[in-house]
Amino acid sequence: MELIPLSALDLAIAAALVGLLALLSWLLHLRVGRRLLISAARSTVQLLLLGLVLKTLFAQTSLPLLGLMALVMLAVAGYEVMARQQRRFRGPWGYGLGTLSMFLSSFTITLVALTVVIQVKPWYQPQYLIPLLGMLLGNTMSGIAIALDNLTRTAWEQRERIEARLILGHSWQQAIEGARRDALRSGLIPIINAMTTAGIVSLPGMMTGQILAGSPPMEAAKYQLMILLLIAAGTGLGSMAAVWGGSRRLFDERERLRLDRLKG
Repeated sequence: MELIPLSALDLAIAAALVGLLALLSWLLHLRVGRRLLISAARSTVQLLLLGLVLKTLFAQTSLPLLGLMALVMLAVAGYEVMARQQRRFRGPWGYGLGTLSMFLSSFTITLVALTVVIQVKPWYQPQYLIPLLGMLLGNTMSGIAIALDNLTRTAWEQRERIEARLILGHSWQQAIEGARRDALRSGLIPIINAMTTAGIVSLPGMMTGQILAGSPPMEAAKYQLMILLLIAAGTGLGSMAAVWGGSRRLFDERERLRLDRLKG
């Protein structure tokens, strides 16, 4: 069965439902109607532009253009990680910590998936590279943002306890061990919940898209399972890198707690 194309009217009907939700939000004084409309408009522009860009990339499979797009995706994801933190690091660390962690985890796992798991040739086929990298970056971004926010917020709230441990002779790793463990746990909870409920409570997005496009349900299920496992690995490794780097940044060379390196 071929995919049924959507017309502008079909999209307008879906948009009208979001408009109705915004109106109800205004009537109920929820104060999220404007943000809802802005988010809907932003996603519309972004996805339509992405469709045009991918159409060009699919036609020529240019590695430099793919690399440029991947870097743009990484840069935007890094900014979103920084923006989601209540108390982020000052200076380049505020942006670079999350960005570097996503680069090390998402890009590495995407490369492994393309060359070892799927074995697509050439490995930079945009049909596989862009969707895989996008899903990994999006989910890893959320995990890293939650983990870093939890780490810096906990360090701020428990600063007296951490400094007391330092005074008692504990190393900086021992002093912040509890906060670091909680931060890692919080970063992994979303993907753990997603894997737990996949196929029972929810039908994941990639599997839904493949089924709508006419793929056999079993093949769609296998691809979705692969994606979930890769996302779990990317989120875990990225969160570990970000939390370790962030916790180290909270202390100076003399192992003193330096909360002045945080904003907020």
